[in-house]
Amino acid sequence: MTTMNWLQEVEKRKDDLISTTQGFLRIKSLLDPSTAREGAPFGEGIREALDFVLEQCKQAGMTVKDVGGYAGHAEFGQGSELIGVLSHVDVVPEGDGWTSPPYAAEIVDGKIVARGAIDDKGPTIAAIFAAKLVKESGLPLSKRVRLIFGTDEESGWQCVKTYFETEEMPTMGFTPDADFPLIYAEKGLTDLTVLQTHEAFLGQQLPSADSPAAQLLELASGRRMNMVPDKAEARLLPMGMGAEELIQAYEAYLNDSGMKGKAECSNGHVLLHMEGVSVHGMDPGKGVNAGTELIHFLGTLTLDARADQFVRFTEQYLYRQHYGEALGISHHDEEMGPLTLNTGVIQYEADGDALFQLNIRYPHSLPFEKWSAIFKERIAQAAFVFEVVEHLRPHRVDPNHPLVTTLQRVYTEQTGLEAGIIAIGGATYGRSLDVGVAFGPLFPGRPDCAHQRDEYILIDDLIKATAIYAQAIYELAK
Repeated sequence: MTTMNWLQEVEKRKDDLISTTQGFLRIKSLLDPSTAREGAPFGEGIREALDFVLEQCKQAGMTVKDVGGYAGHAEFGQGSELIGVLSHVDVVPEGDGWTSPPYAAEIVDGKIVARGAIDDKGPTIAAIFAAKLVKESGLPLSKRVRLIFGTDEESGWQCVKTYFETEEMPTMGFTPDADFPLIYAEKGLTDLTVLQTHEAFLGQQLPSADSPAAQLLELASGRRMNMVPDKAEARLLPMGMGAEELIQAYEAYLNDSGMKGKAECSNGHVLLHMEGVSVHGMDPGKGVNAGTELIHFLGTLTLDARADQFVRFTEQYLYRQHYGEALGISHHDEEMGPLTLNTGVIQYEADGDALFQLNIRYPHSLPFEKWSAIFKERIAQAAFVFEVVEHLRPHRVDPNHPLVTTLQRVYTEQTGLEAGIIAIGGATYGRSLDVGVAFGPLFPGRPDCAHQRDEYILIDDLIKATAIYAQAIYELAK
């Protein structure tokens, strides 16, 4: 075991670490198709950011490679095995309401404030400085160390897909792009479109409803599959019930249920608005789905045949169904937790399509092939079909793997804290590696300000993370 005091070594380079981080954060590395070209597939800002990190590594004597502007890497050490550290240079749009300019990288109350400070440009510089420290230490290594820089982690991950088409997959590695102590397991993620065309509905030859109160003309809710929708609207044509009667029924329902919304009459139609509570789709039970709640009200009315089937289908399979129980796909895993189901988008047109867009996250102990076959069979009963929009399989590294145990030990030695391991419903960049985990930079108890206005990294945390990464790289590669 080395007696190297990594924290002390980082402290000596503190000013350089801070100024380099600030310089990097001042590059507006946003996806910009308008300036995309060969060698800069995601635009000039991201190209400039990639050049910045590769130049840092080159000056430190590492061997650098640019993979068509999709990604790049910097390598040192020797041996047949490869330790990877995967970070990304792109950021999400800055948004409004910042108290200091989002690309000024000002220091405020011991924090560097900028878009990308914690996700993922501050940690990227921490990893570079950590690698430089290991290289300069002259300590013997038996493996190669490779810093890999992605460029569109915030959009489509095309960077790593393209990179690994031609480049070596590390033996093992980590991404400094999530939380400490360590994320070792991530659920599978599936985005699905569930569709019933108007023709498919007619093909069932269902009997029409006797004297319906109204016809449902259209309904819309949600914009993203991975968010619980907080707004929904429906348009009804009054038939057996008058417009005022429909409005009174809805207002009485809102009053009884405690839900928020409003109803109005417009051009002989009744418009219903419902408000819910939006949360991330990985834990939909914490939110209130405006779309399925509005459909639940429609279930109290007698509607035309198509709307009646649409409402009953929603009521049976999706209303307050956060774990896929009624669909027959619920499953709880000791490690990763339950399968979750989020109804993120709902669209209905009387003479067009009835459509749901779902985000399903499932643990590794329930194969996609198994639950999707059950799902397909259930929805077919109402002439619905589904299409997979995106699918990421579950990712898990054995808790006893040397990657996990080594990083746990390093974290404890550097912080004095116990290094528990975490399984999550989200996706980290760690799943781009065959044997990869997410390791920092967010310390336990710190608010997660990634993607928020006034995003920041505490300078003390940047220094501490750099020391942790330096020891981690050394311990994995020695």
